[in-house]
Formats: sequence, structure tokens, C-alpha cells
Amino acid sequence: MSESGPHGTPTRATDPECSDGCCAPPPSTRSAPDAARRAVLSRRIRLLVTATISYNVIEAVVAITAGALASSTALIGFGLDSTVEVASAAAVAWQFSARQAAVRQARERRALRIIAVSFFVLAGYVTVEAVRSLAGGAGAESSPVGIVLAALSLMIMPGLSLAQRFAGRRLGSASAVADSKQTLLCTYLSGVLLVGLLLNAAFGWSWADPAVALVIAAVAVREGLQAWRGDGCCAPTLTPDGAGRADDCCEGETTQS
Repeated sequence: MSESGPHGTPTRATDPECSDGCCAPPPSTRSAPDAARRAVLSRRIRLLVTATISYNVIEAVVAITAGALASSTALIGFGLDSTVEVASAAAVAWQFSARQAAVRQARERRALRIIAVSFFVLAGYVTVEAVRSLAGGAGAESSPVGIVLAALSLMIMPGLSLAQRFAGRRLGSASAVADSKQTLLCTYLSGVLLVGLLLNAAFGWSWADPAVALVIAAVAVREGLQAWRGDGCCAPTLTPDGAGRADDCCEGETTQS
């Protein structure tokens, strides 16, 4: 049922499944992009995915190496998260390597499952290593290289994530949006990692390292579950005949009366 604002302007009802604010307007006010626009958006996503893969390969090598040298579970977990991002981005690149929109649509679910499984593997490994460290393992040493890496990622990753999420929403691709969330997750984890590394370096709080690792694992599980369910953004997606339709989570939104 429609609700009206103070001047009779229809407002949108809040849907619990769309609590992240990413829901697009109802289909009556927003249609799927045409073929030319879809081609531009697909090419943009491929470029963003390539940039994400390139950066994360470097990030993974540096983080895992620095983490091994400093016995830092958080740094190793962060590096492994970067490998998950590479797997996630590669899955999206594979999806968008198809020229036909129908083929890309068919690959969507498989790409989401690859992303989800990657998250779960990461969460399992990091949890085991963090618990082992808290239970009496060797404390992590200070890592200046890790601090610099976390700071750089905190500056670089938000732009890549926002650009890909915008393109994914406009195209109606749940896998592209899921991959952008994984990239945004890297931003959050960079901030958490930076705090943990700084606390260890400044005060010798070695317990901060596995504590940060457990945060990384918890967030990874959450994002994995969302990817497995195919949770994305309310955006127009393509039906087999090429027409646009809204995601299911947009049902119940107010329509124009």
C-alpha cells in the first residue's frame, strides 16, 4: 500500500531484506539498461576486475610474507583474504568474458557460489590459527611492512569497490555487486588490521593480532552466506527475452499510484 509524504509525494516502504539502502526505484521508474549501455557497463566491470586482481595479487604476496616473518595470524589472514578477492574477481571476470548477456546471466549463480566457498575457506583457516594463537601460541611481532600495506589498502580499495558496485547495480549483476562487497570488506579489514598492528607495535599487545583475525573470520562468514544465498542489490536484471525485472527484495516497495 502506498504511503505519501507531506505534499502527496509517494515514499518507499522500508523492506527488511533491503536494509542496506541499495534498493533501486521500482520498475515503473527505472528500466534495465539497453544493449549498448550493458556493453559499456560490462566492459567497465572487466577493467575494474582486472585492476582488483592485479592489486590483490601484490597485496597477498606482501601480506602473507610479512605475516609469516612476524608470526602474525592477522596479517596472514589478510593476505589470504586477498587471495579470496582474486578468486572472487576471477569468477566475475569469467562470467563477464562471455559476449552474450544470456550466457553471463547463466554463469551468475556459479560465480556467486565460488565467491561464497572462498569466504568459508578463509574463515575456517583464520579461525583455527587465531584460536591456536590465543591458546598459547607464539605472540606476533611488530610488522612495519604490514602497517604500511594496511594503510595503502585503506586508501585504494574503497574507490575500486564503489566503482564496481555502481556498475554492477546498473547492470543488475548480483555477482558483480557481491565482488564489490568483497573489495569493500578488504577496506574494513584494512582498518581493523591497521589498528591491531599499531596496538601491537606501540604497546606490545600481541593478543590484538588474533583478536583482529577473529573479526576477519566473522565478517568473512557473513559475506559468504550472503553470496551463497545470492543476496544482491535491488536492481533491474535481465529476463530471457531481454526485458528488465526487479530483484525479489524490491517486492513490497511503494509504487506510484
